[in-house]
Amino acid sequence: MNVLVWRSLIRSPHRCMCTVTGSSSQVCHPLNYLDGQRVDPKCTQTFDLREPATGKSLRFVASSNEEDVDMAVRSARREFKAWKKFSGFERGNVLKKAANIIRMRSEELARTEVLDTGKPIYEARMDIAGCADTVDYYGGMAAGISGEFLQLSNGNFNYTMREPLGVVGGIGAWNYPFQMATWKSSPALACGNTFVFKPSPFTPLTAVMLGEIYKEAGLPDGCYNVIQGEGETGALLGNHPDVNKMTFTGSVPTGTKVMEACAKGIKHVGLELGGKSPCIIFNDSNLDNAVSGAMMANFFTQGQVCSNGTRVFVQNSIMGPFIAKIVERTKNMKIGNPNHEDTKVGATISEEQAMKVLAYVDIAKKEGASVLCGGERVVPEASLSGGYYMSPCILVNCEDHMTVVKDEIFGSVMSVLGFDTEQEVISRANDTEFGLAAGVFTNDLKRAHRVASELEAGSLYVNNYNVYPVGVPFGGYKKSGLGRENGPEALDLFTQVKSVYVEMGDVEAPF
Repeated sequence: MNVLVWRSLIRSPHRCMCTVTGSSSQVCHPLNYLDGQRVDPKCTQTFDLREPATGKSLRFVASSNEEDVDMAVRSARREFKAWKKFSGFERGNVLKKAANIIRMRSEELARTEVLDTGKPIYEARMDIAGCADTVDYYGGMAAGISGEFLQLSNGNFNYTMREPLGVVGGIGAWNYPFQMATWKSSPALACGNTFVFKPSPFTPLTAVMLGEIYKEAGLPDGCYNVIQGEGETGALLGNHPDVNKMTFTGSVPTGTKVMEACAKGIKHVGLELGGKSPCIIFNDSNLDNAVSGAMMANFFTQGQVCSNGTRVFVQNSIMGPFIAKIVERTKNMKIGNPNHEDTKVGATISEEQAMKVLAYVDIAKKEGASVLCGGERVVPEASLSGGYYMSPCILVNCEDHMTVVKDEIFGSVMSVLGFDTEQEVISRANDTEFGLAAGVFTNDLKRAHRVASELEAGSLYVNNYNVYPVGVPFGGYKKSGLGRENGPEALDLFTQVKSVYVEMGDVEAPF
């Protein structure tokens, strides 16, 4: 998210209490989007869409079958021939108009995200504002997508062209559904590709709204399509022979399957697969800032953030003051109705995920960790008794070998570990199969650069955490994935280079 947007939203006097419910049109109407309109899929198999805040069923959603996926891909393939011929300036204008429409509809989109994800409204507003900026950013970049010119001897020359790949398939995760749709589709469309997106079955709503926004902004029908479904639907999309690239955000096991499918078809692939990131706090840091950063590294979206710094390494000489401050502030976070303005902790995405997180806390205690606060099921009020609420948890006496320290939990569980020296903590921080993000808190500029250069991660934060200004690339090392999103590098990953040699003289053949 753009940190400037975030701060302005927090300070805004805006207090709209409208809500989106199960009877709202964006929930009740068809959730597949094909050729510029909502359509019912052909398949009769369904999955239950539940509201995390209450646990109540919102509706049953049809899980797209092979025919549905094929129709979406064929639509995208058909429109690709025309869309790729638009100039970059023309494509950019469509995206910039879409960004403005997102801003105009931001409250409706944010409230729909709350219904879908269970995250607090203040967070959802930040997410939507950042998504508008991203679409706007790629709208501005589109006109500048170009190749290079190389002058050769005897008047000969070579030039390159950056051309779109074709049909791009995208699969999103449930923690940031609108962000997934915009981060993946806007650079793809800017480059002249067409797009077929499968949201998470937990959060199907706002991706379809994005399609309607693109259409209103002037995107030709068929350039952006949405198919709903579970894992089988995603597999059908990844294996479709007319998809040229897959971009996926989710777990390592599923990402491995996506990569295998792309390997079989020699497709381009982009993967963002999560992490178990370190947040390192040195004794010369501003302690209040470090506490704030550690909380941002763990508690946004009920801890369901891939880049979270869940391994918080604190230099032993300041362990006591750090613990005292962070426990006090964590206990004061209000758990409640996600639509209320003062709620800071909403609902976990599902009953299954909530139980998984709670089970990790139990394992941690059995392995010797101590719970200083949280880690319990919570019922904020009677009307929310069926919701999936958990108090943010802080664990101490953690050791590197513990399950809770090694596994990506995807919940509000912070593991605090002590360290003494810089080289020690760098070695321990890098001792993981993941490498998505890392944070360093210190007032020593030389140390900050030194440590950042040695940490094996794709996104580094110095004296802050989990901020995503527009244009800053995001992605990981190791098993955290392949490729980058949210920056100029993404444009390279949605294009291919054509090299053209031009001979200006006679051809001299050796035979």
